[in-house]
Amino acid sequence: MSTTAPLFQHHKHCDEIFASAEDACANGEWAAGEKAFALLLSQLETHFTSEEEVLFPAFEAATGMTSGPTEVMRGEHRQMRDLLAQMQGALAVRDSDTFGGAAETLLILMQQHNMKEENILYPMCDNALGASDVGASLAARLKSS
Repeated sequence: MSTTAPLFQHHKHCDEIFASAEDACANGEWAAGEKAFALLLSQLETHFTSEEEVLFPAFEAATGMTSGPTEVMRGEHRQMRDLLAQMQGALAVRDSDTFGGAAETLLILMQQHNMKEENILYPMCDNALGASDVGASLAARLKSS
């Protein structure tokens, strides 16, 4: 298994939760939307922190690159956290228009972000980290969430 394989799998998991939350809220099923959105928040935060606290520092230590692709990904994580906060606020007041608009923007950002990670950063990490224990650490963090 590659170092980043658990993150690939977790992207798909988060995408499924996102779709459930978005569908429920779009259909006015607020209780189901709240439940799915709470799970989405938890899973995305686990994903982001796993990258920010485990993968990115290991990659930066192995390559010496500290202001390259990992810094771009951290910035995108901040943007996604901001959008999630907007969605959470809209969900609290049952504002489907605001929720839907922020969700649409988040979906586009997540798709672009995941493509960059999966096609550029993760292969770089796999190459730089080789047979390190980073993959096992990521798998454990994501599994326990």
